[in-house]
Amino acid sequence: MNVFGRLGIAVALVIGPAGPAAVQAGDLDSLFESLRVSARADLGDFKVDLSATFGVPEKRVEGLFRLLPDAADVYMVLRIGELSGQPLDRVTREYQTHKGQGWGVIAKNLGIKPGSAEFHALKQNKMAAGKGHRGGKKKG
Repeated sequence: MNVFGRLGIAVALVIGPAGPAAVQAGDLDSLFESLRVSARADLGDFKVDLSATFGVPEKRVEGLFRLLPDAADVYMVLRIGELSGQPLDRVTREYQTHKGQGWGVIAKNLGIKPGSAEFHALKQNKMAAGKGHRGGKKKG
């Protein structure tokens, strides 16, 4: 089972039967696949989008890609860092230490409470909202 499958199990254990508003593994699987597709289509643009979306220098994004196994992991480190207010180095260390337990556990360890608005925001593709997209159109 890959780390994303384990995430679903970890999320289920952390939040229990919280109902339809809970972070569902399928939602995350879909998010992760969407991120991977975008990265495969044009990795350079994807990195620029990450930088702009999260306000992180492109060199820092490049560094994360050297440390982490795929685009979805880089996105989640940036997203959890943003939502938790934790420095990226701490989020990265937490990921490296607990990646086998899933993103739900990592988020909880960094202060994102299960069931909170921040916890639910993890399943939303912030980049899809048009924020930070180079050449993309903003909705609204």
